This record gives sequence, structure tokens and C-alpha cells, in this order.
Amino acid sequence: MLVAKIWTLGKIIGPIAALITVFLFWTNSPNGLQALVIISILVGAIVAAVHYAEIISAYVGRSFGAVILAMSVTVIEVGLILAIMSSTDGGSPSLARETVFSAIMITCNGIIGFSIIAACRKMESPTFNSEGSGATLSAIATIATLSLVLPSFTKGSAGPTFTPSQLAFVAMVSLGVYLLYLYVLTVRNREHFEDPENLVVVPYAHQPTKTVFRNSIFQLIIALVSVIGLAKIISPSIQGFVLDAGYPLSSVAVAVALVILAPEGLAAIKSSNRGDMQTGFNLAYGSALASIGLTIPALAIASWVMGIELQLGLSATEIVLFVLTMIVSLVTVSSHRVTLFQGGLHIVIFSAFLFLAINP
Repeated sequence: MLVAKIWTLGKIIGPIAALITVFLFWTNSPNGLQALVIISILVGAIVAAVHYAEIISAYVGRSFGAVILAMSVTVIEVGLILAIMSSTDGGSPSLARETVFSAIMITCNGIIGFSIIAACRKMESPTFNSEGSGATLSAIATIATLSLVLPSFTKGSAGPTFTPSQLAFVAMVSLGVYLLYLYVLTVRNREHFEDPENLVVVPYAHQPTKTVFRNSIFQLIIALVSVIGLAKIISPSIQGFVLDAGYPLSSVAVAVALVILAPEGLAAIKSSNRGDMQTGFNLAYGSALASIGLTIPALAIASWVMGIELQLGLSATEIVLFVLTMIVSLVTVSSHRVTLFQGGLHIVIFSAFLFLAINP
């Protein structure tokens, strides 16, 4: 009971505490102990942001709530990327690519793998609707290939980059595919994202009131602004720690993606553990698609406004991991059932990704 009260109080004062911390350290560099405290406040602000986004989702409906949650997570992701990139001496043009790629690997392998394993604890072969999951996976493959793989092979500019016209085209295509996905999800084919064989209904304990809804919008805005500010403050300390430890700077991108996707990942695994494999798949693949479909256009606009170079092309090692992920994922969604073996394969690929991020 005491832990629950502390947790509830933390969600209420967390965004305010984060905003105060931004004002206190905006012009001051934190020391080691202060950096650890700020990181804790940053994680709390991210969790609070997702929490209030979920309350808004409960009020406006699951379909429209998913859009709000995706927008919130994208704001956090773009804010963290830009904060770290702008604070690096000379810029870090590959950070955006590494973060988006990390989000794909975490969702399509880590979250999917652990969700399958959690579901298989209750049932031998959990079911899901392969129509919706397969469509979402194909959208992920399309946008990721166009935005992350093609830059390594185009000839219009030097290095793994796009020309301005190519970047504009990919940004529009990415946004267009995501909007089409939202239309299919919320209007045209909503039934494709529900499992008719296993309808697990988990109603909210209390339907949010209008007052709670309005308060959640206010708290969400504060949390999002605070997350971006705290990321700007703490990014030099994170990069210094990574470099001092001898890890590649790309490890920062993995850490960013893990923090961003942790709440959604836990929600997907929790849903799968209670037998709702469909929700686990929707959250995982939906997060991956939002990470690409919304982040790439946002970063493209930011790069033009701020003059930041974007190196979006994946390395040869990353392309191999991406292709392997898509092949195994295709097998996973080709049937309306999953097994423990499939979950294990995704965890193996996820482990390889983490290992190679530290030991490239």
C-alpha cells in the first residue's frame, strides 16, 4: 500500500520536479552525483509522460489514444536525439540512424521475443491476427529500407547520406505510410488488429473524468518539455561516461532507445503474460513503425532548420541484422500462432544486437 502511494505521488510530482531541475541546471554542468540524480528524474519524467498519455488514451478511446501515445513517444525520441546531437562537438550525424535502428531491433526482437515467451507461459501456442501484424511489419520493412538502407547505396551525395531532395522524398513517404497505417488501424480495417479467437477484455478500473483528462494533458506537456530539457543537460555526462568506458558512441543511441521504449515494452509483455498476444504485437510493431514513420520526417525538418547533417545509411553489420530480423519476423507473423521457439529466436537476435553495439 505504501509503495503504491509513493508511486502515485511520484507520477503527480514527477513532471514538476523534472521542470524545476531543468531550470536549476540549464546553465550549470552537473557533477557525477548530480548527473545520477538527473538521470533518475529523466527516467521518471519519461514514465510519467507515457502514464498520462495512457490516461488520455483511456478517455478518448484506444485507437485515438494510440496515436497520442505514438506522438508523445516521438516527441521524446526526437527531443533526446536533437539534444544529444546539438551538444556534441562537431555534431553526431549518425546518432539519429543509430537510435531509429535500435528502436527497430528492440521492438521487433526484444519486445516481440519477450512477449511471445510471456504468452507461452500460459498457452502452448498463443494466437494473434496475422493480417494486422503482417501489414504493420511490411510497413516497417518498407520505410526502414527506404530511409536506413538506401542511403548506403545512393550516389547523389558522399557517405551514407541523402541529397536534400532524396531526404525530402523519404520523409514524405515515411509520413505517408504511417498516416495510411493509422487510417487502416482506426477506420478501414480495425478488425485486422483484433484476435477473434482470443478476445481478452481488460477494462480500465476507473474511466477518467474530464478533470483527470485535462490534468493529464497539462502534466503530459510539462513532462515532454522537461524530458527534452533534461536530455540537453545530461547528454555531455552520458557521452563522457561512454567514451571513458571505452564503448562506442553508438551505445548512447541504444541507451536512448531502451529508455524511450521501456514503458511500451513492459506494457506489451504484461498484456502477453495475461494471454493478450494481439496487444503485445500491436504495441511492439506499432512502436517500431511510429519510431520510423514519425521520427524520420521530424528529423529531416530539424536538420534543415538547424543545419545538422543526417547520416541515415546503416553499416554492413547493421544491414545484416536488419535483414535477419525481417526474415525471422516474416516467419513469426506468417501464421496466426506463435511458439516458444520463435520467441527464443528473436531473443537471440536481440542479444546479438546488444553485444555488437558494445563490441562492434
